[in-house]
Amino acid sequence: MYITTVRPPRRAVLAGLTLAYAAIPLAAQTTAAPSRDRVEIQLQRRVAGQWKTIDPGTVCEQNDEVRFLFRSNFNGYLYVMNHSTSGKYEQLFPSAKAGEDNRVEAAQEYKVPREGAVFRISGPAGHEIVYWIVTPVRLEEGASAAKYKPLPPPPPPSAAPKIMMPRCDSTIFRARGECIDMSAGPKTLSGTEQDREELTGSRLKPRELVFLRDKDKSVISSSAVLEGPVVYEFRLAHK
Repeated sequence: MYITTVRPPRRAVLAGLTLAYAAIPLAAQTTAAPSRDRVEIQLQRRVAGQWKTIDPGTVCEQNDEVRFLFRSNFNGYLYVMNHSTSGKYEQLFPSAKAGEDNRVEAAQEYKVPREGAVFRISGPAGHEIVYWIVTPVRLEEGASAAKYKPLPPPPPPSAAPKIMMPRCDSTIFRARGECIDMSAGPKTLSGTEQDREELTGSRLKPRELVFLRDKDKSVISSSAVLEGPVVYEFRLAHK
């Protein structure tokens, strides 16, 4: 998966290169704020020039153009990394192509990558492992930032992730005609507890995160106030 720019439709205005996100404020909350930290993420695919929200377990095709919608109920800084099926390991966001301002504010919706850019599916069939990290401070600033590590330890240059071939759930395929891989979508971090602690800079354990589905929206929340970053992986399945 790689980042590419898209040609805007006629009469549309292409976002400037320095614009990281197109932020869409949400309606004002009329109820008390939730007591737990919460992140919402949606996967979208571009079809005939229009963006459509799809099931997070959708098995994508080669050259599909996708993006994510991200929202949280707390302020922080967002980092997105990818370990591709070909073994390439890179930071997708922030970056020059996807946008460099990674500050996120509560109750705002953000496009990743920014308006005018897309993620294009490529490489061998399997699962792209997309790491999402939301930290309370910018990684490059502040004394407290030293304990946060923005990237998991990179694999050897020639190593590719263990191949997990996407599989369509037969029941869903018969009912909806869609190829959905139930092992794809947002998951807790794989690896040992030591690996997770090296990545997050904290003792946050996977069981402290709760994963829920609200139609085509994935909701990640914590049963307690998090003292470190929110970290999880999104397995993007493709042929």
